[in-house]
Amino acid sequence: MPDQHPEPTAAPAPALLCDVHALTARPQAPAGALWKLAESGRQLDANVIHLVGDQHIETHAEPDLDVLLLVIAGHGSLDAPDGTVRLAPGALCWLPHGSSRSVTAGAEGLDYMTVHRRRPGMRIGRRPD
Repeated sequence: MPDQHPEPTAAPAPALLCDVHALTARPQAPAGALWKLAESGRQLDANVIHLVGDQHIETHAEPDLDVLLLVIAGHGSLDAPDGTVRLAPGALCWLPHGSSRSVTAGAEGLDYMTVHRRRPGMRIGRRPD
């Protein structure tokens, strides 16, 4: 006869994911995402981004999600319609949903982490009428 009481699943446990200083200390790191949060069951998305010297991310807005941006290494600027914020290690910026911004790395590059609520996955279904 099958077991009527399934085994309880293990509770999620905290985990060390990476050392951001070691990750961003690599000489000649390629531009782009150096790390992404990929754990199953997560409610957040996070990325460590590397911009090479003077690289620019064009003006854009995130319509649905607030984003936190934490500078890990390097320098740069965050440009928004109401002004420019100078970015340096330790700077923590809130980017409210709907706000427009661009990011420019300084001459030596810029490494930063972004964190936001995870987007729901794509679903197969009918379009609303």
